[in-house]
Amino acid sequence: MFFPHLLGFLFGFSQPQSLPMISWHQAAIFQIPSNPDPQVPVIVDKYLQTLARQGLLTQKQGIWIQSDWAILGDNNGKIPAPAASLTKIATTIASIHTWGLEHRFLTKIYGTGEINNGILQGDLIVEYGGDPLFVWEEAIVLGSKLQQLGIQTVRGNLIVVGNWQMNYEENPIKSGELLKQALNSKKWAQIIQKQYKAMKNSPLPSNITIEGTVKKIDSLPSNTNLLLTHQSLTLREILRSMNVYSNNKIAESLAQQIGGGTKVADIATKLANIPKEEILLHNGSGLGVDNRISPRAVCRMLMSLESQLEGSDINIGDLFPVAGVDKKGTVEYRNIPYGIPTKTGTLSVVSALAGVISTAERNHVYFAVINYGSDIEDLRRKQDILLRNLEQHWTFKPLLPTKSIDISFGDIKRFN
Repeated sequence: MFFPHLLGFLFGFSQPQSLPMISWHQAAIFQIPSNPDPQVPVIVDKYLQTLARQGLLTQKQGIWIQSDWAILGDNNGKIPAPAASLTKIATTIASIHTWGLEHRFLTKIYGTGEINNGILQGDLIVEYGGDPLFVWEEAIVLGSKLQQLGIQTVRGNLIVVGNWQMNYEENPIKSGELLKQALNSKKWAQIIQKQYKAMKNSPLPSNITIEGTVKKIDSLPSNTNLLLTHQSLTLREILRSMNVYSNNKIAESLAQQIGGGTKVADIATKLANIPKEEILLHNGSGLGVDNRISPRAVCRMLMSLESQLEGSDINIGDLFPVAGVDKKGTVEYRNIPYGIPTKTGTLSVVSALAGVISTAERNHVYFAVINYGSDIEDLRRKQDILLRNLEQHWTFKPLLPTKSIDISFGDIKRFN
């Protein structure tokens, strides 16, 4: 169990105004070991010695391991380093703080002119609402819904409002071209056909012809009629997809809507109660060496995330890939012990791994490893061995997702 109010007392958060009086020996805090574990530094030192024998500088390797109440392992743990996609942990907690787990982004579809004999006598307008996961399947269902409204031909243009994104394409005009293609199955490329065949409860494909071109405007015209509203997946599902596949486009889309990397860092710093110099971000994805986070800050962010999830019906395994559970994504070929939610990070000379281990002895243990070296695959193998050595020391308990890990794209119920 996680105790955010007591953790705040230890780390400097504001204290609660009142707490019920209980005998000190009955308090749950005293049942959680707060003393150091002498075996963990031995395991960490063995790991560092292995890297040193390969010529890697130990002072460039960052490690932080802690339980709720004890710092268990530390090697340059307070020094910010290029953290690669561990940055997405900051984006995750900032997104939940901004919108909430059940938030859905709305994409609204408008028309100008009347619909007569299958022809929309005007423009088809798509207003961007922030959905970073509007993909082929969503567009296919949109076409089916428009066809149900009686639209076979659009006499005017396809107009996108705002920074419309589809299939992670950041250029609104190109995204509009992709949508135009998806609405007309006669123009489908092989990749669209493949996605359509994989859809559950696939609707009939539409054959909507748009006679005009794709244009972008910044604000919605006044002479429009709302035709459809599309709800995105929940933020929970979006974040899980982002983290499982370490999708930079999703991360950057969310970060930009929050206010950019600096704003994400500001939110994460406050939520994790970490000095601002330990979380330095230029974007929300982790691309580039300018994004720097200390291993300690990574662990504190994971602790903060668990605090955010208190009172919900999910755990951290619902937001990150879980070893042995997720058969695709960043943990597919790793040898991480079963049931550990993790986040990986990779740059040309950086390999990072962080996560939460549920143990019988120490409750939850938070770890972050940021390695600097050129042989990324070998560093990954050694990180896995480090966790395996910890598994021999503690009794691990799987921290499994509570929700289905299968995300359903193209659900017609999200259109109305």
